[in-house]
Amino acid sequence: MSVPIRVVLVDDQALFRAGIRMVVASQPDLEVVGEAGDGAEALRVIRATRPDVVLMDIRMPVMDGLTATAELLADTSFADTPPRVVMLTTFDLDEAAARAIRQGASGFLLKDADPEFLLAAIRTVHAGSAVIAASATRDLFAHFAAPAVRPAPPAFEELTDREREIFALAARGLSNAEIAQREFLSEATVKTHISRILAKLALRDRVQLVVFAFEHGLA
Repeated sequence: MSVPIRVVLVDDQALFRAGIRMVVASQPDLEVVGEAGDGAEALRVIRATRPDVVLMDIRMPVMDGLTATAELLADTSFADTPPRVVMLTTFDLDEAAARAIRQGASGFLLKDADPEFLLAAIRTVHAGSAVIAASATRDLFAHFAAPAVRPAPPAFEELTDREREIFALAARGLSNAEIAQREFLSEATVKTHISRILAKLALRDRVQLVVFAFEHGLA
């Protein structure tokens, strides 16, 4: 049996956390290993429990989710494997969510998302095979995109023609399976291409690829 995905819940509303905990704990492949009511407490819990995925509320007392996420992703004690952070927000066009993703968060979820979607999002971000709520993520960055598009860095020119094709599809939020079907490739081959693209562009994950595409006029 595979090791469960370890999850930490961070939200200042205890009742909300309790509801999420019940949903997550009901799944045999997921495990809640900690909770926190503010960003400062979250950092202590995350450092102690070393989760795979963190569900992080954006607006909290003491330390908000933006500050906590930035500090967490800059923490060198996690070496090359910091947890994936999913921001929790109450509305879809949230500039704070866009800022958090630019800082390195792996996606965002609305607090009123269906339980099934929440569970799928945790598994998706852990697997790294797709972007959570791809269309909503694209809308978010289309809305808050910088007015002056920066030129693509020299590293983008190092992508092969095939990698650029895969990049364009991944930037639209397509999953490995969707790209494989469209390009007549195996999912393993797509995964290899995505890994090479992320490495060449020094990007942490697929949602950072989406950000890169918008910021450089490649979306």
